Amino acid sequence: MTSRPSQVQTSIEFAADLIRQSKHAVILTGAGISTSSGIPDFRSTGTGLWSRDEPLEVASLSTFRTKPADFFNWFRPLASQIFNAQPNPAHIAFAELERHGYVKSVITQNIDMLHQKAGSKTVIEMHGTMQTLTCSQCYYQVEAHPYLGPFVENGEIPHCPKCAQILKPDVILFGEQLPQVAWFKAQKEARQCDLMLVAGSSLEVLPVAGLPMQALDRGGHLIIINNTQTYLNVRADVVLSEDISTVLPLIMERVIHG
Repeated sequence: MTSRPSQVQTSIEFAADLIRQSKHAVILTGAGISTSSGIPDFRSTGTGLWSRDEPLEVASLSTFRTKPADFFNWFRPLASQIFNAQPNPAHIAFAELERHGYVKSVITQNIDMLHQKAGSKTVIEMHGTMQTLTCSQCYYQVEAHPYLGPFVENGEIPHCPKCAQILKPDVILFGEQLPQVAWFKAQKEARQCDLMLVAGSSLEVLPVAGLPMQALDRGGHLIIINNTQTYLNVRADVVLSEDISTVLPLIMERVIHG
């Protein structure tokens, strides 16, 4: 850590001090936290999902309903990456901070379940989950894992065991509302927290992007770790434009071990 630039070192130490002193710290994560696990983000030039595809044409509820084959053709490579991904040091650091009582919850915009795989217990999934599938006809819900394997390996579109209609991954597509229970929980956490740490989110997608402002409006501190600017950088106590999977373990070590 001593070889790092002094400004970065100071920011790491300050971030750790804020976490250690907090009574109710909440994490908000976006796609940037999972890129080190091999899952692409959405907006990075050349590698982001939306740099290659038009989201409303491939990832909308309308496409799923009218052209399910088009949706699943687009979704298959992403599902494969998620199916095979493992948590990186950033996910593990957050799970450790929760295990030691420094983090109360993780609010995530991701559908990759990597926080849960890393050991985080209180995870609020704002954009749904890959853990389950729901029938588009009879709404029967199943665990995704038995269906994801054949889909990833052979492109076999999952069908409902009850009525044989197509199963939809329980992720939020364009044109769908956020899951209301998750949204209410996230707002409650944002309003109760005295510290919010944003990791890997450009804070461009509403309404989730407004959660840090709710924390700030109630006197909470804000830490942002992201490789691009956000609209709240000017309001944050700490801003780190460093590699998340490298910086977060350093912060975690300082919080837990001093």
